[in-house]
This record gives sequence, C-alpha cells and structure tokens, in this order.
Amino acid sequence: MGFAYIKMSSFMRAMLIVLCALWVLPELAHARHVRTTSHAKHVSTTRHYKFDIKLQNVTRLCQTKSIVTVNGQFPGPRIIAREGDRVVVKVVNHVQYNVSIHWHGIRQVRSAWADGPAYITQCPIKPGQSYVHKFTIIGQRGTLWYHAHISWLRSTLHGPIVILPKKHVPYPFPHPFKQIPIVLGEWWKADTEAVINQATQTGLAPNTSDAHTINGLPGPLHNCSAKDTFKLKVLPGKTYLLRIINAALNDEMFFSIANHTLLVVDADAVYVKPFRTNIVLITPGQTTNVLLKTKSKTPNAKFVIASRPYATGPASFDNTTAIGFLEYKKHSLSNTKSKNKTVKLFRPTLPKFNDTIFAMNFNTKLRSLNSKKFPAKVPKTVDKHFFFTVGLGISQCSKNQACQGPNNTRVAAAINNVSFVMPNTALLQAHFFNKSKGVFTTDFPSNPPVKFNYTGTPPKNIMVKSGTKVAVLPYNTKVELVLQDTSILGAESHPLHLHGFNFFIVGQGNGNFDPKKDPAKFNLVDPVERNTAGVPAGGWVALRFLADNPGVWFMHCHLEVHTSWGLKMAWIVQDGKRRNQKLPPPPSDLPKC
Repeated sequence: MGFAYIKMSSFMRAMLIVLCALWVLPELAHARHVRTTSHAKHVSTTRHYKFDIKLQNVTRLCQTKSIVTVNGQFPGPRIIAREGDRVVVKVVNHVQYNVSIHWHGIRQVRSAWADGPAYITQCPIKPGQSYVHKFTIIGQRGTLWYHAHISWLRSTLHGPIVILPKKHVPYPFPHPFKQIPIVLGEWWKADTEAVINQATQTGLAPNTSDAHTINGLPGPLHNCSAKDTFKLKVLPGKTYLLRIINAALNDEMFFSIANHTLLVVDADAVYVKPFRTNIVLITPGQTTNVLLKTKSKTPNAKFVIASRPYATGPASFDNTTAIGFLEYKKHSLSNTKSKNKTVKLFRPTLPKFNDTIFAMNFNTKLRSLNSKKFPAKVPKTVDKHFFFTVGLGISQCSKNQACQGPNNTRVAAAINNVSFVMPNTALLQAHFFNKSKGVFTTDFPSNPPVKFNYTGTPPKNIMVKSGTKVAVLPYNTKVELVLQDTSILGAESHPLHLHGFNFFIVGQGNGNFDPKKDPAKFNLVDPVERNTAGVPAGGWVALRFLADNPGVWFMHCHLEVHTSWGLKMAWIVQDGKRRNQKLPPPPSDLPKC
C-alpha cells in the first residue's frame, strides 16, 4: 500500500505540473517565437505578436456600441513572456483615430522608442499605418499591462502582460495550480472620445462611467447584465494566482472575494513580503498578484467577487459595484441530495468609498521581499531632491472659447503649478536630434513657486500656469522625489505613474511633508518598489529612484481626467559616457507627426 501511495502521489504531482503548464503553453503558442540566446539555466526567446487595432461591436447594459480593441477582444489578448525574453509587437491601426500603445511598467532599458505615450516618445500611429515595438524584459517578473496612451482610448484598448520567471527559476511562494488575470475596468454607454471632447469644450468635469467591470463584465447588479457576469470556477484545496490589474480610467478600486483570504505576493511585477488581506486596494495603473487558497471541501455555496471605487475627491464618481462569482466545481460523483439543497450566497464587506485610513494602512503593509535573490536596491544617498505639489486649480480659457467656469475659466491640474501642454511632435525625437526649440523648455521647477499650507487653507490665487516644461537628470542621478497633495479644490488621492523606471516608496504620511522630521522615518531597508504610487488624499509620498535609463520619460496621474487637465510632466535622462549607457537611434518605422 505504501508503495502504491508513493506511485500515485508522484503521478498526481506530475499531472499537476502538466495542468499548470497547460495554462501557459497555449498562450505562448499564440506568440510566434524564435530562440535567440542561451544561458546555463534559461533560454531567452523572442516572442512575436501582432495587434490589429480594430472596431468591435460589444453589447453591455442593454445596448450595443462600437469600441476600439486589440484583435476584436475586450479586454485585449494576453502577452506572455519570461523574464529575459525579447518581445516584438507589430501594431496596425485599422480605426479612424490616431493610436499609440504603452507597455505599462516595462522598464524599456535603452528602448525608449518603444514606450508608447503619444507625443512623448513617439508620434501616434495614424489610421492605416503600423509600428513595431521591440523591447526586452529585464529584471521583472509578475503582472504588467498594456493600454492605449492617447486621449481616452485606453477605456477599452488594454490587456494583460504576464511575465513568468526564467525557466527553472521557482516563485518565492507556493507554485499555483492555475493563474487567472483579473482586469478591473469601467464601461461607458457613451463614446469616451465624445465624453472627453465635451469636457474639454466646456471646461468642466467629464461625465462618469455607467458601470465597473471585472474582465469586461459588469455583473448582475446592472440591467441586462446577468449573463455578463465573470465567474471564477475553482476546485477545492487548490492555490490560484490572481493577476489583478486596475485598467479603469478614473477610479481606484477595492477588490474582495467573500469568505476568502488573499495573500499578496507581488505588486507592479516586483515580489513583496507576503501578507494576508480580505480586501485589496489598487489604483489605476497598478497591478497586484494574490494567492487564493480555496476551501478544502466543496461548499454548498457560491461567493461574490466585488469591486467598488475608492474615491476621495470632491467630484462625482461612478459609485457602482462590479460583481462576479467564485464557484466551486461539483464532482461528478456528488449525490442528488446536494443538488436539491439551496446554495448559499456569501457577500464581502467592502470599506466605505472614502476610507482613507484603510488606504493608508493597506499601502504601508507593502514591503519589498528584499531577499538575497531579490534585493531592494534602494538608493541610500541622494544627488537631487525634488518637491512636487500635485493637485487641481483653474486656468483661463481663450476669448473664443465658452468655458462654463467662473469668468470663462476651466478646471485644470498641475504639478508645481505647471499644467503640462502636450507638444505637436514627440519630445524624445526633439531631444535626441537637439531640436527642442519651440517644442519644450528645461526649466521645470524643482519646488513649488509659492509655499503655502498645502493641505489647509488654499492661496487666494489658484490660477495655474501652463507650458511644456521638462526636468533634466544626468545619467545615474540618485533622485528623491516628494509628491505632496494639495487641497486647493479639495484633497484627493492621485496615482502617479513614472515611465521607464521603478521607484521605491520610502515614506508616506498625512498632512504637509516636514523636510526636517519626516526623512528620519524613511524606510531605506525594504520599501516597496513600484511604477505607480498613490499620493494620499491630503498627504504626501516620498520616492527614490536611480536615473539609469536614458530617454524622455513621462510622469502623470493615472486618473485620466487629471491627465487630460494637465497633471503630467516629463523627465529627460541624459546619456551616460559608455556605449551601453546611451539611447540608440530611433527605428526606421517610427511614426511621423
């Protein structure tokens, strides 16, 4: 019997490995790949994808509309690669809009031409044209994502990037039985391009979305949507890796599964010290990997998966809840009695929509793994300090524009009181070819032009200035950046995303940052490493990063409404002295403006 048991358990382990591989292999099969370089333990591969940007009719909330998609899919298809692989994506634009795609969180080491934000690293891809993005995944493993990076097209044009460890390299946590992307999003009945265009004309806040979605589906709380409900079917006693992405345009989200605990293991494709939670908070742009351990026996119940906004600002927001179901698969041998039993439905309890205390507590739990194999390389010293205020204000509309704010003004957003104006040509090209005149200036302020009580009584003059200003960093500069929320038009959380880098969140707090007292509390041992950080409502966050990637790198709020209002800027990181510290010339098919 003992021998038989050993043989059976070995067989079961083998079958588990096969089943786990089945999740990966079909996806990798979608990518045409060729072997390029070989190492002792890992063979790097070039993975080829083709993205046809096309219109697709999709029905949600009782009506059908045409949306912009990748290959007709919503959300878009997965990109799957391993750490160290090279990825080549040919993007072909078949729609009437200019298009660009950003590979959110990919470091793009010496490949800034592939980063994607329109008018920052490239001109957009015009209708009928194409562009091939080429990049190598260096030192990253986990979940990232791609999305349109022009206007509001990313509302439907987005999808997951799954980065597996190098071959033969295990996860620093239990190997999952199955891996499942969970894409949180928003759905508008209206055309989102019309929504932002109307807001731009009036100078007021845009209309909010009509529903939130889980993997593109709103769930049964909405009309005509019972069939449009995400269902996660699981087996008892298994561990599932959920790859959660917040692809929403304008809402930070709470996420929870009733009666199940989640183990957070990865954030923005960086391993973290695992911690248990019933609720995940995730801002637009962020990704979070969690392990879900199912119950040991199949319960006579199903469990609600819920996602609802975390909102701190004064403006209205879409306060709907997206619903899905976690369902245990029934064994074929289950008796007929269990079929007749009433299935219980369990619902999770989510925080209040403005629970800033939960948000702060959740974010402070995130720490880098900081193991020997995955160290936290946080800069211990600083070469350049920056203090940026982020928040809202107002700007004067032109005389021929009928804005609906007081005295023909409009809502604006700014960093250090500069509301960023998008150029008509790509900043990276202008920088690389030394043609910056008339495109941008290098005088972005390192500190606010006027000091005031940032989270208290606002100054009398709340008009913002505008310009296409950038900050310049010599190669390998160790940067400390403090981002301070302001309460000028109401305190609000801002998820700030930095292209081209990860940064370490070394500190955060409520109220105004105190440069004399707060740095003493900084965590320089195991701070979490991310590409998108939530600036607390009425508070501050301190970041450190090493500017070791030459190019022009966008930094902006990932609430799309704030980006549209100007809460954005760019960094120029200069070339280093060595050849491998310089940005290569642009590819021949780089789109032209």
